[in-house]
Amino acid sequence: MNESALAAHDTTRAILSAFYYVYNQLGHGFVESVYQRALGNTLERTGHAVAREAPLTVVFESRVVGLFRADLIVDQCVIVEAKAVEQLAIAHEAQLLNYLHAAQLPVGLLLNFGPRATFRRLVGRAALDAASRERAPSEPPPYVAPRISG
Repeated sequence: MNESALAAHDTTRAILSAFYYVYNQLGHGFVESVYQRALGNTLERTGHAVAREAPLTVVFESRVVGLFRADLIVDQCVIVEAKAVEQLAIAHEAQLLNYLHAAQLPVGLLLNFGPRATFRRLVGRAALDAASRERAPSEPPPYVAPRISG
């Protein structure tokens, strides 16, 4: 595991710990901004660098075509998108994956402060590209025995 992947792993663990702490303290029913602030405060108190409402741009054909703000970027390696919905949807995951791509960050967490605390950990293209570069090109693919029916 490379250094940036290790940092993202440690940061992800800290974020999830803070997520459950905040959820247990506040419960369900507040708007997303309340949870975002509480989570950011908790992470800062435990020594993590937190960028709130971090501006990100979308570039298409060498031109900026969109601006958006990520809820939190923690330790410059994990994007956090907080929701307070009944349940997470595929559209929420797509949003976070697009944020990861635009920010070129390896990992994102989608945290739901809904009736039941749930989360999704998503890996961005930057991390997948790094992982594929780390694999030795000379390694043969694993052998899979053919199935014989009969």
